[in-house]
Amino acid sequence: MPTSDFSYLSATELARQIRQREVSPVEVMEATISRIETRNPSLNALIYLDFEDARREAKTAEAAVMSGATLPPLHGVPAAIKDLFDFKPGWPTTFGGVRALRDNIAQFHCPFAERIEKGGAILVGKTNAPVMGLRGVTDNYLFGPTNNPFDTTRNPGGSSGGSAAIVADGLVSIAEGTDAGGSIRIPAAWCGVYGYKPAFGRVPVVMRPNAFAGDLPYVFEGPITRTVEDAALAMSVLGGYDPRDPLSLDETVDYLGALKQSIKGFRIGYSPNLDVFPVDPRVAETVKRAVAAFSEAGAEVEEIKLGIRYSQRELSDLWLRLMMPLNMGTLEAVKAGGLDLLADHRGDFPPEYLHWIESYGQTMTAADLRCDQAMRSEIYDAFQAAFATYDLVITPTVAALPVKNETGGNTQGPREVNGEAVDQGIGWCLTYPLNFTGHPAASIPAGLVDGLPVGMQIIGRRYADADVLAASATFERLRPWAESYRICADRAI
Repeated sequence: MPTSDFSYLSATELARQIRQREVSPVEVMEATISRIETRNPSLNALIYLDFEDARREAKTAEAAVMSGATLPPLHGVPAAIKDLFDFKPGWPTTFGGVRALRDNIAQFHCPFAERIEKGGAILVGKTNAPVMGLRGVTDNYLFGPTNNPFDTTRNPGGSSGGSAAIVADGLVSIAEGTDAGGSIRIPAAWCGVYGYKPAFGRVPVVMRPNAFAGDLPYVFEGPITRTVEDAALAMSVLGGYDPRDPLSLDETVDYLGALKQSIKGFRIGYSPNLDVFPVDPRVAETVKRAVAAFSEAGAEVEEIKLGIRYSQRELSDLWLRLMMPLNMGTLEAVKAGGLDLLADHRGDFPPEYLHWIESYGQTMTAADLRCDQAMRSEIYDAFQAAFATYDLVITPTVAALPVKNETGGNTQGPREVNGEAVDQGIGWCLTYPLNFTGHPAASIPAGLVDGLPVGMQIIGRRYADADVLAASATFERLRPWAESYRICADRAI
């Protein structure tokens, strides 16, 4: 792992050094700003920066250190939030690069920003995302595509692609991910970082005017980091009940303690394709080799079928339909504020987005939704049946390697995988079924193919966050991936 500066220190180690006065928060922030100024232009990952506020917060953090005050877990650690449904007062929020919203200024905190700052982290800016987050790559008409730090001609995945890219490139050690179909796990897979999607309800998602909008499908907030320990540390400040979220859980989880848990004796079901997804043979082979680490740790691993009877195209269409109420709610909320995006700014939206809004979002009936929820229930039942026998289920995170970026602001995922047509927005991702079900899941680096990262998805029983983190920590000890970041660190700028 590169060690010439603070760039690739973990958040855990950085916080320790700050707490023990081995390094100053001001010194860390200046190094972070310098690295962002040098490297972000090659990534186009951070699309809004507030260095003035970051420097001011770093000075305040330094004063707290010198005063001997009790310090929060992430004191002085630089971090970033996503430019989608993510807010900090005074910062713009464009809902993923909608041009008409370039000057839309937030007046309140989202829970991630609120809690990560309360936990001591210092936010430096916002990261790029696709329009309304409705695809698994990061590109839009306002900011353009984000580049993958492993190969800057390629996309980092999405929708939290900017966040994953800056973490892999050593700009920050923690960045926000949101996940309604894989948006934490997809870019984590393509950028070779760790993306943690907690069990539904662990991290509050505050939505208005519809406080219950986060369950159709399940919407998650979670950390994107380079180490499992950093994700657990972030979860220790992000998790917990919030009275504004009627679906948040009032439970305490020892996220850091879970890292010490043995997985010896665990029963693990390995699904190479979730029954129905075509998977690139190079991805499949990399994940298959990686799964062997769990056997080395004393777990019992066997290949399984889940009994999913729908085709992958039926499933991706289902996810897109279920996303329509959430998207329509956002558009209606913006309209209520005086801006009719669909009527006056149609050109800000990709044609694929408009197709789903017009074909389903504006015409869906209660009967349609009832039928879709029945389909979703079958996927839930399939996973629950597997977890009656197994402690964990392992799959590839996504079915393909990172795609090349396109010009024009409308990069898409692969059109086909192994000769089978897939929806270019989400159909090549084995992630969104877990947004039907609410199970905790993580994408962990499984290896490289021709210098490009491959992710492995670790799925736990409902609310069994500790099991997912324990398995993740075990894998990281047996198959460490820190050296892979030399590819990013050594690239020409």
